[in-house]
Amino acid sequence: MNFASDNWSGATDAVMAAMARHKDGFAPAYGGDEATAAVTRTFCEVFETGVAVYFAGSGTAANALSMAAGARPGGLIFCSANAHLYHDEMGASEFFTGGMKLIPLPAQNGLIGPETLADGLARFSDDNRTGVPTILSLTQASELGTVYGVEQIRALSGIARARGMAVHMDGARFANAVAALGATPAEITWKAGIDIVSFGGTKNGCWTADAIVVFAPERFGDIGALRQRAGHTMSKARFVAAQFEGYFEDGNWITTARHANAMARRLAAGIRSSATARLGWEPQANEVFAVLPKTVISALRAAGAMFHEWPAEGVEAGPEEDLVRLVTSFATRADEVERFVGHL
Repeated sequence: MNFASDNWSGATDAVMAAMARHKDGFAPAYGGDEATAAVTRTFCEVFETGVAVYFAGSGTAANALSMAAGARPGGLIFCSANAHLYHDEMGASEFFTGGMKLIPLPAQNGLIGPETLADGLARFSDDNRTGVPTILSLTQASELGTVYGVEQIRALSGIARARGMAVHMDGARFANAVAALGATPAEITWKAGIDIVSFGGTKNGCWTADAIVVFAPERFGDIGALRQRAGHTMSKARFVAAQFEGYFEDGNWITTARHANAMARRLAAGIRSSATARLGWEPQANEVFAVLPKTVISALRAAGAMFHEWPAEGVEAGPEEDLVRLVTSFATRADEVERFVGHL
């Protein structure tokens, strides 16, 4: 019963088979190989437009390099207070941008509202000496298992663009958001005003595959040089490309994300009907947050369940209760969910 993180899951058979197909022989290094070119073409097909694709060693690197490529002196990056780049990346974006400041905004269940963004930006006039609004970063799906709809993204992007800002999407769980919304990748990115995406495959069945997908190269022209200087230009890029080859093949990436989301819905249904637990909020993707008595948490762990306590911000939890995060993945089995719910 492993609900600790989708980062704990392995890799799909399709991804590993694709890597095996590319293991022999020789190919140009540093992205000059045909596999990388072919996967770039696939990214263009997935997003229904021409894109530039840069592989990176992690989601943190993809986020930080995206911020660095759009940086300006005194720049400000606006994001959710729950955002990974604010909360979990040791100031990587601030470091790689040469000191741009992260401005965390209050979020409702992980999502920034248009009024919140507008109010946050209003604190900084064009001649404000404390900084210049430069980039808006949206996490899709959010760190709290919720998802921005197309109209929400369009509204937030419109507010940011009116201030001359670029708009970034942290898509570590991008596939889960696409599966949850039933929208196309194009509809929730460049068609809604997104300029650049940190595209993750690692949580959804890849071995380790993250990429920066650029829709507006005029805003982010230095990514190649920044990536090289940061040490994230892969020498054997064909093996990252191979992972994405298997990932996209036959729609595998959406199939695995739908499975993870379905397991989360099943888990949420069990919690909803439980006499001992309650949902913190309704999940949309593959993360479920629930309030459990501490005695139940101990009993679940004794039974072999793995998960993490989470800060209970905005959630009513008594002194003998904790909020916990439960993450499903492509590898989560229905019988694991049923066993967990049975123990509840």
